[in-house]
Amino acid sequence: MTYNWLRGLILWVPTAVIGIWEYVRHAFLLPYVSMELGNWLAPVIVLLVTLTLLRPLFGKLEHMQQALQREQVGKAALEEREQLAKELHDGISQSLFLLSVKLDSLDRSRSKEESGRTMEAIRGTIRHVHDSVRQFIASLHEPPVAADTAWLQSAQALADELEDASGTATIVEWDIPDGLFGRKEKVELLAILREATMNIRKHAGAGRASIRAAILNQTGHGETSFRCIVEDDGIGFNREDLTGKGKYGVRMMSERAVSMGWSLRIDKAERSGTIITIEGRCNET
Repeated sequence: MTYNWLRGLILWVPTAVIGIWEYVRHAFLLPYVSMELGNWLAPVIVLLVTLTLLRPLFGKLEHMQQALQREQVGKAALEEREQLAKELHDGISQSLFLLSVKLDSLDRSRSKEESGRTMEAIRGTIRHVHDSVRQFIASLHEPPVAADTAWLQSAQALADELEDASGTATIVEWDIPDGLFGRKEKVELLAILREATMNIRKHAGAGRASIRAAILNQTGHGETSFRCIVEDDGIGFNREDLTGKGKYGVRMMSERAVSMGWSLRIDKAERSGTIITIEGRCNET
């Protein structure tokens, strides 16, 4: 029995029972059952039907809802792990390959100076791999993002994490309605925001930060434009900090945005700090 059938039965069985009782009472029982007694018997009959028939239906409906919720959480966890596997391949795997190339270069070094430079590059790669592995392990300990988790709750959790870890006072202004994005869109956007707040925590030295999101345009044809901004008042950045070798965080954010057809822009704030802007369209669910 499907979910819609169960819901329909629960809605219509009491109505049908009352209708049948009233018809039988007026057609056959009126000489034997007084009007007052019939009025008292109606709720008793509905109660008996509820206890004998509707309770099992409610049990089945609750079981189906729990199974659906478990499936949603499992699917979200699978998507997170697939994304983690992609990041491991793109980040750790490439770093290890680069490390092997540098070791080969070390074997071919002809001077101590050249060997020293190669060793320093190897140490830098190892430090990057170490930091990335710690980040991935931390991600595994985080609960998967479920599609029914409130947007504001998810964004506020990132803000609280940033504030607790670095003391950066973070405000959240979130005007994207729940249910507007699909599961994958929500997972990808929150992953971008998590990486952005992690960069603030690790590199910005910011005293204040904000996470803001709003709807830009609603076409009425199932498409909605949105904008999400993460801003801090930290030390800012150099372009080399974003595009240099070993800079995987910004690249991963950009790849996530591109995979969803969104744009991601990183700008310097007017006075000091960094502004990360994500814009795009989503399909209403």
